[in-house]
Amino acid sequence: MARFYPALDARHREFIAAQKLFFTATGTADSRLNLSPKGMDSLRVLSDTCVAYLDLTGSGNETAAHLKHDGRMTLMWCSFDTDPLILRLYGRGRAVRRQDAAWGELRRHFPALPGERQLIVLDIESVQTSCGYAVPMYAYQGERDTLARWADKKGAVGLLDYWREKNQASIDGLPTGLLEDA
Repeated sequence: MARFYPALDARHREFIAAQKLFFTATGTADSRLNLSPKGMDSLRVLSDTCVAYLDLTGSGNETAAHLKHDGRMTLMWCSFDTDPLILRLYGRGRAVRRQDAAWGELRRHFPALPGERQLIVLDIESVQTSCGYAVPMYAYQGERDTLARWADKKGAVGLLDYWREKNQASIDGLPTGLLEDA
C-alpha cells in the first residue's frame, strides 16, 4: 500500500541512486499534461527536501513552460529489477538557467553532459512509495549516445539556434522563459 513521508530518508536516497531512469510530470490547468523519461546520470539529491536534474536539449521544453506558469511537478522512479517499488516526489519546481544567480552553485553537482539546457529544481512537498508489484522486470543495457552525437554535431551556436526555434514555447503556446535575459 502507498505510504507518504514529509521528506526523503536514507532508503529513498539509496533507491534513487540505484535507478538509471526517472520520469517527470507537469501541466497547467489549461495545458496538456507532460510526462517525460530522463536518464544519463542527470539527477542529484541536494537535500532531504530538494532534488535537481540537468535538463538536456529536447524536441520541446514543456517542463519549463509548465513550471513557469504553474509550478507543480512530480518525479517518479520505479524498480525494474530486484525488489518492486515505485517512488514519487511531489512538489514545486523551477527552471534555473545559466544567467540565473543560482546556476553556478547548482551546476557544480553534475557531470558535463551534451546539450545541457537548464537545471530543473524540485522543492519536495511530499514523498510517496507504493508497491510496484505489476511493474515488469527489465535489464539495463547502457546509455544511448544519440543525444551526445546530435548535440556535438550542432555545437554551441547550433544548440542556441535550435532553442530559439524549438524551445521558446510549449506545444500549447506557453512561453518557456528559456532565453529570457540571456
